[in-house]
Amino acid sequence: MLLGLDPLLTPDLLYALASAGHGDRIAIVDANFPAAANANRLIRLPGADATAALRAVLSVLPVDDFVPDPCQVMQVVGDPDAVPEPVADFTRLLQAAGTAPPHAVPRQDFYALARQAFAVVATGERRLYGNIIVTKGVIR
Repeated sequence: MLLGLDPLLTPDLLYALASAGHGDRIAIVDANFPAAANANRLIRLPGADATAALRAVLSVLPVDDFVPDPCQVMQVVGDPDAVPEPVADFTRLLQAAGTAPPHAVPRQDFYALARQAFAVVATGERRLYGNIIVTKGVIR
């Protein structure tokens, strides 16, 4: 155990977050997401929801402020303007961290971004559309 760290920041997750460089992406995905098929590095947090995982990640990871949309979420199929409950939660966390709201992208585009991500964090999130990709920034 380490002082001051969210308990969801497991050794594997901390290693991935520390190893990622500026511009690398971390995908935090729900229980329905095909994580094993779309991950270069797969980290499992089966007992955690995606909001708690994002909160833990944001506690140690700077979000990129050099790009217009450093965070992406998956659009609702058939209703691209809908804002699912997990996305509303993500938006509140990002705003509290001083980061812009996430940009919604079509489902297949989200899958493509996840395949390119430095790591995929598979959570136990059961709410639909509990998926977000965060681009790592720099510490000034």
